[in-house]
Amino acid sequence: MKDLQFPINFTFNVTTISNDFTATDASGRTIAYVRQKMFKLKEDINIYNNENKSNLTHNIKADKWIDFSAAYSMKDAQGNEIGKIARKGWASIWKAHYELIDQHQKLQYHIREDNAWVKVLDGVLGQIPLIGGFTGYLFNPSYTVSDLKGQAVCQLKKEASFFGRKFKLSKLKPIDNDDDERIILGFMMMVLLERRRG
Repeated sequence: MKDLQFPINFTFNVTTISNDFTATDASGRTIAYVRQKMFKLKEDINIYNNENKSNLTHNIKADKWIDFSAAYSMKDAQGNEIGKIARKGWASIWKAHYELIDQHQKLQYHIREDNAWVKVLDGVLGQIPLIGGFTGYLFNPSYTVSDLKGQAVCQLKKEASFFGRKFKLSKLKPIDNDDDERIILGFMMMVLLERRRG
């Protein structure tokens, strides 16, 4: 995941039984196919270079069974740790809050949900027959990455789409290539968790 052209688009597959999506960059090039292993006690995510799953590039795995405040270790294909994403348990009940930690185990970025009410309305109206199918067009939560100085560097936004299957990751200011990879991997894990929450 080097020299990427932003924005990065995540498109979930709604025709498969697994929780999976494809990530493409601004040129339309597939940069990753993300597949969540089914029926695992711990979250276990494999990331491939394409939908054919011909080359495993990364793996993300939870450090504990119950993911209320779990940390998720991000590694490359050789098993080298790139960093971690950790959910802030109680702080995430109302408004999602995650921390991105670098390969040296140091806090580097915060990811926060921009407006919790969007998710609440999406969840409530999504339970209503007929109307529920269209909430993907009405309510689109967004999540912003900020550095330790509080400056926004990236934003992930759900796009208007049937079943809420499309997300766009935009860069708000220049950052290092290593950070690009860590942020993208972190959002890949986070979007799987947040989509499950509603």
